[in-house]
Amino acid sequence: MNITIETSVEQSMIQVMEGFDESLFKKLSPPFPPVKLLRFDGSKKGDLVSLELNFLAFRQKWTSKITEDGLSEDEFYFIDEGVELPFFLKYWRHKHRVIQKEGKSIIRDEITFNGPNPILTALLYPALYGQFLYRKPIYKKIFKQA
Repeated sequence: MNITIETSVEQSMIQVMEGFDESLFKKLSPPFPPVKLLRFDGSKKGDLVSLELNFLAFRQKWTSKITEDGLSEDEFYFIDEGVELPFFLKYWRHKHRVIQKEGKSIIRDEITFNGPNPILTALLYPALYGQFLYRKPIYKKIFKQA
């Protein structure tokens, strides 16, 4: 299953790239489930990001590894892939792209995921879509022109 969400922001690609840090990661976490950041190495190939999701009655660990990153004249990107996933996910790949456009940027989240079966995958789609839609106003607020 695939999800793609784009957000136009006012800052340049380099400014946005420099803002992709631990502080931004924490701000992008939705209110539910609460997320505890266990490890944040960064967004370069080989880095790990690990968190704990708190579903009140139980907790789930989620660890992703940055498997690729790149920078060109008009795009910065990195890809995180799940190495330890919550029970409801079998596969996770998230390509974060920041595309330069006329002095501004487009932040594009490209997510590919699967649950352990087709029914759970279909049920996850609206929840995950909502989680990433939640990021749009945060991106716009953080990456506005000063």
